[in-house]
Amino acid sequence: MDRYSVFALAREAIRNHRGWNRAWESPAPDRHYDVIVVGAGGHGLATAYYLGKNHGITNVAILEKGWLGGGNTGRNTTIIRSNYLQDASAAIYEKSRSLYETLSQDLNYNVMFSPRGLLNLAQTHHEVRGYRRIMSANGLQGVATSYLEPDAVRKLCPVMNLNGPRYPVLGALWQPRAGTARHDAVAWALARGCSAMGMHIIETCPVIGIRSADGAVSGVETTKGLIGCNKLALVAAGHSGTLAEMAGFRLPIESVALQALVSEPVKPCLDVVVMANTVHGYISQSDKGEMVIGGGADQYVNYTQRGSFQHIEETVRALIEMFPFLSNLTMLRQWGGIVDMTGDRSPILSKTPVDNIFVNCGWGTGGFKAIPGSGWAMSELVAKGEPGTLAAPFSLNRFREGMYVDENLAAGVAH
Repeated sequence: MDRYSVFALAREAIRNHRGWNRAWESPAPDRHYDVIVVGAGGHGLATAYYLGKNHGITNVAILEKGWLGGGNTGRNTTIIRSNYLQDASAAIYEKSRSLYETLSQDLNYNVMFSPRGLLNLAQTHHEVRGYRRIMSANGLQGVATSYLEPDAVRKLCPVMNLNGPRYPVLGALWQPRAGTARHDAVAWALARGCSAMGMHIIETCPVIGIRSADGAVSGVETTKGLIGCNKLALVAAGHSGTLAEMAGFRLPIESVALQALVSEPVKPCLDVVVMANTVHGYISQSDKGEMVIGGGADQYVNYTQRGSFQHIEETVRALIEMFPFLSNLTMLRQWGGIVDMTGDRSPILSKTPVDNIFVNCGWGTGGFKAIPGSGWAMSELVAKGEPGTLAAPFSLNRFREGMYVDENLAAGVAH
């Protein structure tokens, strides 16, 4: 694997950049692997990467039905935060946020992590109380957040109109070490790291069946043939329910579309991330100058990856009240991602009724921010067969036992 550095860049500039090797290999599948990971998005790649890095398991195949990072990993708004209410949620998201801070160095690939800070706007008195409660919980969890009054919000984001006609800004929960990263770069960096350890990344390889013997997994049927395995990790976001049915069990998730859009690029004017749960909108500015805009998930089950006019109307109308300059911008593109939602808006990292099949799903609208932490926790579960501290609260058994990790307040808006 090439070692990226300023010296390598200078060397290849002299050679007209003809000496670079492929970032990751795309081999034909072997007949058997120690572990198969289904899903070459951020969570699947992170699971495989930490299986190798933390547990020394490198005989791994990552199967992807399309192209690497072509699902939700390439269809999100790149926001990273950890200011959640419940202890279990804050622990795994803070682990992830801290891993993002050094991910570029760990993987020798710039993932463009930008700790620009995030404002959760309080636009009702109920939200004021809720965010003060989260701030207190974050203090006990070791997550650095603070509650800001309107004047402090204005200083951080002077382009925002705090006195909107419907929902004025009454304050905000501020996490200074939250931010964004480049979604494609995260997937490519993890893929490069997996390939360097000898793992096989197999694209355009849909799973069409899951085989088991004596109550334990034995392999998967794919469009490229039968591939055997000792352990199977299902990490396929909105399609996790379909894969679970192939294995003979059901998951308590629903798949819905989450939509987003970007404007034409403009000069830098917004250097923080702003979330407004009351009106279901959030916004940040990309490195290219585009205003990245997202809102709530669809209210009906669907598997579409297209946008809709209703989303544009509802989300942009709400944000224009706070950012009037948006009304002068042209929409550049719009898209949708298929997110998997649980009833308590928390993920599932768990063993399943079939031995040696493990599932990582249910991240809903908060998947991108959790990629490194999810991979860290899932790799431990797969390697040891039992969940560690991070994954234990997110077992499937919690739905049977009523031990919900309820994050409807902190994760009620789309991300």
